Parts: sequence; C-alpha cells; structure tokens
Amino acid sequence: MADFPYKVSVAVVPRLYVILSRIWFATCRVRIEGREHLQAGLAGGTIIAAFWHYSMLYIFYNLRHLSAAIMVSASKDGEYIARVAELLGHVPVRGSSNQKGVSGLKKMLREVRGGNNAGIVVDGSQGPAREAQAGAILVASRTGSAIVPMAWAADRYIAFHSWDRTLVPLPFCRMHFQYGEPLYVPKGIKADEIETYRLDLEKRLNGCYTRAWQQVGRRPHDD
Repeated sequence: MADFPYKVSVAVVPRLYVILSRIWFATCRVRIEGREHLQAGLAGGTIIAAFWHYSMLYIFYNLRHLSAAIMVSASKDGEYIARVAELLGHVPVRGSSNQKGVSGLKKMLREVRGGNNAGIVVDGSQGPAREAQAGAILVASRTGSAIVPMAWAADRYIAFHSWDRTLVPLPFCRMHFQYGEPLYVPKGIKADEIETYRLDLEKRLNGCYTRAWQQVGRRPHDD
C-alpha cells in the first residue's frame, strides 16, 4: 500500500506533464542555430544527442521528431523522466552511476547498433553540473555514431532548486537552441584518449551553452 500513491503519480503525472508541455512550449519563440551540424551528423547514420542535465525537459520535447534511446537514471524519480521520454516517442534506457549504469550502457549500445539515435545527459543524473562524463564517448567509439552537442537558453524561465538548476522555459519566452559541430570518436581508443575526447565534448557543450545564453541576452543560468 505504501507504493500505491507513487504508482498512481507515475501513471498520471508524466501524461499530464506531456499534455501541458506541448501547449506550453508551443508558445515559445525559438531561434535555432547550427542546424547544419545536426544534418551533418545524421548524414552519417545515427547520432548521439549530447546535452547537459539542466536542459533535458525541453530537449526531449524539441527532439520529439527525432526518436532516440534516452539514458535515464534507474532511481524511482527517474521513472517520471522515463515515462515522459516514452510518451514523446523516445526509448528510455535505465542506467545510473553504479553497477546498473553498466547494464544501461550495454542496452544503449544495442539500441544504437539496432538503428536508433541516442540521447545522453552528459553530466549524468547527479553531476557535477556541466562536467562531462565518459558515457557518450564510449558509445560513440563502439558504434561509430557522431556526437552532436546541443544546448538552449531562454530569456524567461523557471529554475528548480536542484544540483543542476533544471530549467523550464516560460510561455511566450524567446529561446535560442544551439547545435554544435559533430564530434567523431575513433573505434578502439585507449583510456588516455577517452579523456581527451571527454574534455573536447565538455568544451563543445559549454561553448553551445555560452552561445545560447549570449543570444538571449542573459547571463548563464548557473552563474
């Protein structure tokens, strides 16, 4: 009985959120820059959409026409995100920073090798915020998929009191969505090379992040 309220909320809250967010986000005025980078990545086959945790709620919506396998935390709270991703046409893959994360990575590799795009929150489910973890690099190296960095900013938004200050753009706001140049990772790279590519991805993502906030005339949301 103790889990009954949780089961009800997991069944109801994600559906309600998706319905409301479709109406909510449709009012936002979005300028997209770097779309050619997305197209370049897709021209080679599947891509790995790479983004920071703060941005995931709008990115799931923005990429609804580009179905992807999305890595989501295996925690109870992660179930809400997994349901939202699924309702928006994505394939949730459960994983975390512990042993379940290894299982999640294997599932992600199967999805990408099977022809799905991937979506990876590069700073993970617990952070530190805007510091890249190696997961996207490993998936790219083992599948040959291009990593496409992306970030967004809004001139008006709601920020949650979380470790990453997760954002939701306010209705009728002005937004900037930034794609970065694809990152290609060779197969069979060694540990020191993984670190080099990890730092490169982190730099590219933070470059997209900075550019997006500059374009809406606001300071970075975590400044």
